[in-house]
Amino acid sequence: MKIFSCQQCGQTVLFENTHCEQCSSSLGFLPDQLVISALKSVDNAWYAMADKSIPAKRWYYCENHQHQVCNWLVEEGGSTFCVACELNRHIPNLGKIEERQAWQQLEFAKHRLVYSLLRLGLPLVSKKTEPEDGLSFDFISENNQVPEDASAMTGHASGQVTINAAEGNSVDREQMREDMNESYRTVIGHFRHEIGHYYWDWLVLEDEQVLADFRAIFGDDQANYAEALKAHYEAPNANWQQSFVSVYASSHAWEDWAETWAHYLHIVDTLEMASDLGLSLQPVGSNRQSLSVMVNIDPYRHDNFDDILAQYVPLTFAVNNLNRGMGQPDLYPFILVPAVRNKLAFIHRLLVAYQAA
Repeated sequence: MKIFSCQQCGQTVLFENTHCEQCSSSLGFLPDQLVISALKSVDNAWYAMADKSIPAKRWYYCENHQHQVCNWLVEEGGSTFCVACELNRHIPNLGKIEERQAWQQLEFAKHRLVYSLLRLGLPLVSKKTEPEDGLSFDFISENNQVPEDASAMTGHASGQVTINAAEGNSVDREQMREDMNESYRTVIGHFRHEIGHYYWDWLVLEDEQVLADFRAIFGDDQANYAEALKAHYEAPNANWQQSFVSVYASSHAWEDWAETWAHYLHIVDTLEMASDLGLSLQPVGSNRQSLSVMVNIDPYRHDNFDDILAQYVPLTFAVNNLNRGMGQPDLYPFILVPAVRNKLAFIHRLLVAYQAA
């Protein structure tokens, strides 16, 4: 994610902001230009100050803006839903305040995910347009009747991503994290993991050579998935740290891919922000030079993944220790062993090749 500013007054604003706190200008996100823009009202529509189109376009808020879950803009004459909200199929019960609040957290995370997918130039098509190959999201609450065509279990199946709405509640999510003995569990982590399954079909499955390379690195995707998960839950891999980014990644090649994909998105998103902030580390002491770094690359467009890790890893050490100083858990509680770095590099090569095609 980048830093955004109000074009009216120059105040720094956040990705989710709908108003500038300094000048009170309305704000909206232009998905085709990936920028937050200050808006000027005109004839029941908006002109976006960041929009350089000639002639100037008329913009409208996404229909979900009324529910305080979206600040993205749509063009006149197009869909009333933005490119992110157009992907929704089932949403929580808006008649219940706790479900509305959970949905807001889910949408904030999903919009950040869609930002990353747009930055990567990946195909982003709704199942409403392409029922077979498109993408769709369900946000299902176990407290309501589950639709017949849906499930309340977080997961992915043929482009249908389901996130249990309870994940949007921080108390419920923390309880689930403790129950499952996880070091990390976030809403955006779920989104990044499940979308990895979707793009496996796009990036790996359709190319025989890529699929062969995948199997050499991640293992056999043809192994029985149900049996692999059953074995994982009965006796998790005690030596997973040697080759995997998480214990769940060791359950099956598909889950290894999805977990690694999620971490790839963790890395590029946080490193983009660090680069936009101009962050650098200059620790005092001759024996700490391995932590010296100036973050100055665009990870979404940089070819060399070794450079990305060289800037990212020192940052994780710094932020983890800052968190510990405040009595908080590590921000990034993972160790990127050589085998995991190799898997991350494989994903990076695929995305670089996809962008160049």
